Amino acid sequence: MNPNTFPTKGNLILAKNSLALATQGYGLMDKKRSILLRELMDLIDQAKDIQSEIDTTFTEAYKALQKANIELGINYVQEISASVPVENGIRIKARSIMGTEIPLVQYEPEPLNLTYAYYSTRESLDEARAKFQKVKELTIKLSMVENSAYRLANNIKKTQKRANALKNITIPMYETLTKDITNALEEKDREEFTRLKVIKRMKEKGA
Repeated sequence: MNPNTFPTKGNLILAKNSLALATQGYGLMDKKRSILLRELMDLIDQAKDIQSEIDTTFTEAYKALQKANIELGINYVQEISASVPVENGIRIKARSIMGTEIPLVQYEPEPLNLTYAYYSTRESLDEARAKFQKVKELTIKLSMVENSAYRLANNIKKTQKRANALKNITIPMYETLTKDITNALEEKDREEFTRLKVIKRMKEKGA
């Protein structure tokens, strides 16, 4: 048997303190969950907007690319695409939201310098390149938002699980323990009071 469950005043104080701590912990967990949930909803809205913009830009980019393929030839466009430099302007850091580390992507797009002869190409190729550049920038932003949303969702799940454990297990346990110890002490006090009355009555008779 756990000695902390014995009906003593010391254990009653410990039980009340544990109950207060568990109740406070539940309040904090619930508040944290609410804050993270608001952040998640905001990220979901952002992701929807970015995805919609990506879809529109992709459609425009492929139309321009198809036009460039027709006007310049697929092989020539492929040769030009090989001259596009590799992207190296992405930096990934992190920031914290209520203890959740989420990625913070820093991207500095470079100017669209021509890597092909201007006089031997068409406007459709320039438009396609600009559109695909925008798609790349939006995709980078979307990846950060979706990754952040995923991490927040995981933390919300963990926080909810802890809050439920406090609400449904820990708090009821200490409420019951506090009540049981209180009742036991009160019963003990009543028995002691009755015992003292009996002793007093016997002394009065003896006198």
